[in-house]
Amino acid sequence: MYWINSPNINTIHGFSTRHGGVSPEPFTSLNLGGTEDLPENIEENRRRALGGLGIEMQQVSYLNQIHSNIVCQGLPGKQIGDALVTNQLNLAIAVGAADCYPVLFYDDKNKVIGAAHCGWKGTLGRIVKNTIEEMVTLGAEKQSIKMAIGQGICGENYEVSDEVIQQFRDHHFPEFCWSNRQLDLLKANQFVAEENGILKQHIWSMNRCTTEPDFFSYRRDHGKTGRMWAVIMLK
Repeated sequence: MYWINSPNINTIHGFSTRHGGVSPEPFTSLNLGGTEDLPENIEENRRRALGGLGIEMQQVSYLNQIHSNIVCQGLPGKQIGDALVTNQLNLAIAVGAADCYPVLFYDDKNKVIGAAHCGWKGTLGRIVKNTIEEMVTLGAEKQSIKMAIGQGICGENYEVSDEVIQQFRDHHFPEFCWSNRQLDLLKANQFVAEENGILKQHIWSMNRCTTEPDFFSYRRDHGKTGRMWAVIMLK
């Protein structure tokens, strides 16, 4: 009810939907973040959703996200950045999103996990690359890392400025990552992953757009919306 799972990640994980919580409109109903909803609603929603994965909030490492390419080593509580990595058992790492793509990483062989929040600025800054490299410092091997890309705003619904498209050109992203001014962050992050040694067959994508009714979308809802989480934990 709360979570969508990836078939290629064989540890506790999930991408949350907007269903099953207590928040009123416009955060209906499983809002897991942001500053406009009542804190007690967010707290109860987190308790319910995490409980569905067998996780308690004090086990969670999460972020004050700033649309950077900063990767943090997971610690219980909140840090500043846009991705987390850990090799600790029973420490859940979480990233939030409401159009940006949440990405989970799992090296089953070496027991290292990662989670990244990929908006256009983080994607441009190759946050997926930085996350992979931080995982390697913890003992991961690139050819063993499996990657799951959750729901995000699809290219056909994501028009950006000419200046943003030019920045992607200048940072050597291939032309298939956009069409005119429609930016495809899914393709861009898949490209960065493969460019940095992740095997194509190890990349799974949900292939769903946040403008669908099951999800929160910052753009669709004109900035007044909830937040979803992507969570992963080594048990």
